[in-house]
Amino acid sequence: MDVQKIVVISAGLGTPSSSRLLADQLGDATARRAAGLGIEARVTTYELRDLAVDIANNFVTGFAAPKLAEAITAVEGADALIVVSPVFSASYSGLFKSFFDLIDNKALEGTPVLLGATGGSQRHSMVIDFAMRPLFSYLRARIMPTAVFAAPMDWGQSVDGDPAGTGDLTSRVERAATELATELAQDGGASAAPKVATRPEEKSFEELLADLTSGR
Repeated sequence: MDVQKIVVISAGLGTPSSSRLLADQLGDATARRAAGLGIEARVTTYELRDLAVDIANNFVTGFAAPKLAEAITAVEGADALIVVSPVFSASYSGLFKSFFDLIDNKALEGTPVLLGATGGSQRHSMVIDFAMRPLFSYLRARIMPTAVFAAPMDWGQSVDGDPAGTGDLTSRVERAATELATELAQDGGASAAPKVATRPEEKSFEELLADLTSGR
């Protein structure tokens, strides 16, 4: 089996960033679980804060600077994605959405995606179901059943036998990572298979119009 490419996207803005911390935990856990299943995985992480100016310029000029182009190519060619966004105004961040607006809307079809988010309280956890899942459903990705939300109290939990105080968060990270690694094992590289022909109901308005004007 070829090396499986896991691309991690963190939309955290701070330094340090809780979103990056969660992204790293998910990436490390997935690679470890994949190794346990006999899969060689390479994890590559991109912080969108480093690409913010390039993302904005891309919308104005239509040109992706080299580092942004590299990130876009990596995401579109990934065998699996891990995406983490902070919660802003009851949704994912604008930076997160802007980056995925630059991804070809057919490129993630069938790609396994593990969702993660961070916010100021557990009340924000529904962002994953009401904002992130719909976005990646639209992109026709395969969304893992377990998503991971981390609030400030998750980083400081204290449970029996867990002096580091991350028991519940750790268990959610491990469960999500296991699901993603198992998906990679079942795929066996299937996510890199050629895309099936687009059905009429899946085409954009522009594509349908082009078909009509060309007589198809």
